[in-house]
Amino acid sequence: MHVSRTLRKESKMELPLDEEDGTFTNISLADDSEHLSRLPPSKVERGHATMMNADMDAVEAENQVELEEKTRLINQVLELQHTLEDLSARVDAVKEENLKLKSENQVLGQYIENLMSASSVFQTTDTKSKRK
Repeated sequence: MHVSRTLRKESKMELPLDEEDGTFTNISLADDSEHLSRLPPSKVERGHATMMNADMDAVEAENQVELEEKTRLINQVLELQHTLEDLSARVDAVKEENLKLKSENQVLGQYIENLMSASSVFQTTDTKSKRK
């Protein structure tokens, strides 16, 4: 195999493709990044970019769905917390009302007992003592 180098502004390496016809292929050893940046993207690169964009869109859509679900759940939890607070306050109010009613019932019971003891209708009568 025959290899030769030519030194100019850019280094090139010449490799024979076919020794029979004596043709060579030039391979540049210079930095081609500037030249490559001016080239339009290949179909494969565009396909990669499209796939990456599609993947990013899918991930973004999935993140959006997750965010909406989290927001919905947070709102539901907050609503349930408020409901629990309201129910707890109602239970406290009912307990307080129950204590008041018990106290009133005791007062009324005592009042009724006093009325009954003061009234002659409810006095116990001793029938044996009256007959004597």
